[in-house]
Amino acid sequence: MDQVENIDSVSNLHDIIVIGTSAGGVEALQNLVKDLPPDLGATVFIVIHTSSESPGFLPQILSKAGPLPVSYPTDGLVFEKNHIYVAPTNHHMVLEENTVRVVRGPKENRHRPAIDPLFHSAARNFGPRVIGVLLTGMLDDGVFGLMAIKQRGGLAGIQTPADALYPEMPMNALRKVNNIDFAVPLSEMSALLYGLVREPADAGMSEMEAARAITRQLKIEDEFALSHIPDDEILNTIGKPATIACPECHGTLWEIDNEGVVRYRCRVGHSYTAQSLLDEHSDALEEALWAALRALEESGSLHRRLAS
Repeated sequence: MDQVENIDSVSNLHDIIVIGTSAGGVEALQNLVKDLPPDLGATVFIVIHTSSESPGFLPQILSKAGPLPVSYPTDGLVFEKNHIYVAPTNHHMVLEENTVRVVRGPKENRHRPAIDPLFHSAARNFGPRVIGVLLTGMLDDGVFGLMAIKQRGGLAGIQTPADALYPEMPMNALRKVNNIDFAVPLSEMSALLYGLVREPADAGMSEMEAARAITRQLKIEDEFALSHIPDDEILNTIGKPATIACPECHGTLWEIDNEGVVRYRCRVGHSYTAQSLLDEHSDALEEALWAALRALEESGSLHRRLAS
């Protein structure tokens, strides 16, 4: 039987809060952190989808919005309670024991930073101690990670879709993750989290059950985020080769089915949900069509020059 890895047995509270958001996320995070008290009793980790050219002012923005200190972590940082850590631009944020890894791993769901690496690494290492939250955003990055948190005995919640500026991300979680623990508007989120931090983390899942719930897949997923590439035999234990190429590197994709949530991952680690893969292929198709049109126009122009 696989053993639980890196779970601090001293804590029996929900003291690890992971939050993911995308479109509309800056305003949502400002509204959330302004009501988080300085004695929250937990560490908060946030991933928001940003472009690689983002100026990186989010820690300053959130520090002004609420009482908790906010910063970008450095790789290997020992994290502290009553502190908010934000994934830096163009880097994944992965949790290990009591440290944060900040790495330029392969993009997941077309993003770096992506929500899933934070969520599933928190689930694997801290099990029932984790509270996972998805806020406003598009598509479905974070849904698999939220599912992993539930499988490991943690709590999973969302911003009420009707309250979200972009409801697609929390709506996908509501549809695909079994037994979401809470769905509330942002105005109620901070008080709810404060209360949940003080509830026993092992309620509903004993330590032995948590040990059985850990999966080989979560460890493999974490290894990919850290750019540790497993061989094909290991990939075959979590999925099966698909007749689809990775749009990023053009290698073989493996199809992975997690309780009906289908995902794809290539041998070097690029990862896609079915929806993000469809969007990526749509973009590639449009780019190819424009390239073909350009080639036809250039060919026509060349022939006209030769004819004259």
